[in-house]
Amino acid sequence: MACEANVPIISATQTTRSGYGSSDVELTDTSESFGLPATADLMFALISTDELEELGQIMVKQLKNRYNDLSINKRFVIGIDRAKMRLYDCEQSAQDDILDSGQDVEYNNEERTTKKFASLKF
Repeated sequence: MACEANVPIISATQTTRSGYGSSDVELTDTSESFGLPATADLMFALISTDELEELGQIMVKQLKNRYNDLSINKRFVIGIDRAKMRLYDCEQSAQDDILDSGQDVEYNNEERTTKKFASLKF
């Protein structure tokens, strides 16, 4: 039905017991069948810790991305208003202390393509 209507499908799944208490969820922490991560085009985990809760934030970690380079913005935080169940953008400074955020890697698609094909001789 989604293919016919040309719309994306968004679904949710749980983690395994080991992933439930982890602050660094991996693709292998997906419960149910591993067929789910194998067929998904984009998967990300929403991670909450006591420290993030105090700041009113939640961490997003990309687990799989067929649309873009996974190392760019692999982790980032967004604001969360739990009372109203709303997500919002955080200040850029909130991203500064995150490991693997990819924030320091800035290039556009043209530069990436140039680097990719620079070694090829025509």
